[in-house]
Amino acid sequence: MTMTDAATTARLSPALVAKLERSQAAARVLATATAAVKNSALQAIADAVRTHAGRIVEANSLDLEAGRANGLSTGLQDRLRLDTARLEGLAVATELIVGLVDPVGEALRGRILPNGLQLTQVRVPFGVVGAIYEARPNVTVDIAALALKSGNVAVLRGGSAAENTNRVLVEVLQDAIASVGLPREAVQTIDEFGRQGATELMRARGYVDVLIPRGSAQLIDAVVAESKVPVIETGAGVVHVFLDESADEKWAVDIVTNAKVQRPSVCNALETLLVHRDSAHRLLPPVLSALREAGVTIHGDDRTRALFADSVPVTDDDWATEYMTLDVSVRVVDDLDQAMEHIRRFSTHHTESIITNDLGHAERFLAEVDSAVVMVNASTRFTDGGEFGFGAEVGISTQKLHARGPMGLPELTSSKWIVRGSGQIRD
Repeated sequence: MTMTDAATTARLSPALVAKLERSQAAARVLATATAAVKNSALQAIADAVRTHAGRIVEANSLDLEAGRANGLSTGLQDRLRLDTARLEGLAVATELIVGLVDPVGEALRGRILPNGLQLTQVRVPFGVVGAIYEARPNVTVDIAALALKSGNVAVLRGGSAAENTNRVLVEVLQDAIASVGLPREAVQTIDEFGRQGATELMRARGYVDVLIPRGSAQLIDAVVAESKVPVIETGAGVVHVFLDESADEKWAVDIVTNAKVQRPSVCNALETLLVHRDSAHRLLPPVLSALREAGVTIHGDDRTRALFADSVPVTDDDWATEYMTLDVSVRVVDDLDQAMEHIRRFSTHHTESIITNDLGHAERFLAEVDSAVVMVNASTRFTDGGEFGFGAEVGISTQKLHARGPMGLPELTSSKWIVRGSGQIRD
């Protein structure tokens, strides 16, 4: 044991250390597992989610009942909910991952040096991937499946709001994985350690290779600030759509309504609508009328309220708020530059979209807006691992390191250099 490992162990409970050591042992097995074996485990997971759907929904109903009693917001209740349709979606997503190329061992680049040394950079698993999240039991299946396919072990802290659901899900996942001969410890939960478990997971450098937080801005900020383990930062979604002066009215109505209303509790839902002053008279009445008919509360600036009376005054805090409800902030801006300046100031760098028929404006928006996903004439709801063809996602990374945007299999790998020689020595 190194001095660093000894110091880390001294800060962790013995029971958690024992669990993380089993995770490390499982990671060594998964690192060399064949794609065929991993795919068999994934298919077993999909089958098990379907087979045990009733049991999972029953556990989820207990969590939902407790959430309502504890005043859990409607947005978080929606994220917490698992019904048979959503479980079928998780099973289908897991089967889609079966069909994806196994990234482990993929050659990224290589060359032969003048002295004959053969160099190859290949993808390898991280090893042990930790995840801290809240009220999102779908994440339990998504991360477990993606981690498994990419040769990683998942250690999960799913939070008290989904404790019953996650306990059953992890049991189902472990049984499925063990049924094909892989270690049950390929997926583990530390929910039994409570909040202290999350704190210790953030300190478990040397046992956990990377940590991924998913949840509120407060949770993500806390993990980024306190973790000793390297963090891949996922972000809250203060998402913008800009309607410029050339925007098509039907596209504007359809895209804005879909982006806000289809599922307002998720991170790729629209939170702020920006409208060019030259199209505000034409576009705001039909767009905002459609939103109001869908039950959305409009938080408008003065120019918006002058054109659409059925709105409430926007506040400075609203611009930086991820509502996760049927609320939207609306501002009329003078031009594209002011729209992009607003986005620079308030965006969480998740997803932004421009609705336009002006090619020059579209290209400027794509080039100058600094977010993980930037769109033209499309709903922000498409920022999703499943929609991008990844089967599922670990999260939407809003940082600028190796992973940005929806995170799939390649983002759960690192690399190493393979050097093959024939007796060469350095002069």
